[in-house]
Amino acid sequence: MADPTDWTGAGRRRFLRLLGGAGTAGTAALAGCASDEGDGGDPYEGWLSDASGFDGEPVDETGASEVTVDVGAGDGFAYAPAAVRVSPGTTVVWEWTGKGSQHNVVAEDDSYESPYYRSVGRTFSNEFQDPGVSKYFCSPHRNLGMKGVVEVVEG
Repeated sequence: MADPTDWTGAGRRRFLRLLGGAGTAGTAALAGCASDEGDGGDPYEGWLSDASGFDGEPVDETGASEVTVDVGAGDGFAYAPAAVRVSPGTTVVWEWTGKGSQHNVVAEDDSYESPYYRSVGRTFSNEFQDPGVSKYFCSPHRNLGMKGVVEVVEG
């Protein structure tokens, strides 16, 4: 009879094969438990996974001709709403709350950029024509989660 404490030869190889198979099966099982989005509920490829004030769902403003997003919301380092869904042709107006410090609005793809403002009531606007997702952030506070999304949808 083979010594169960002898980890040389065929016994060791069989054990390692079994261990490897169990690991593969466990990984496959865990992969099946992952969210479809794979980022903790952020449907925007993880862009808002650390955004201040994002609850996992965009605010639906489809059909509105103009939508306002507060700059410096919450603790002063957030956009509210962090994600908004609009129709083509909608103008989004970012309005400064005066909280936090100087903020700006910068599109990740560089298609728009506001000046830095701090004063309450200052505004910056952009009209969104084409369907898609526009990701934006505040340059000095991006690392604090000051990011947002405008999602433009047909219909």
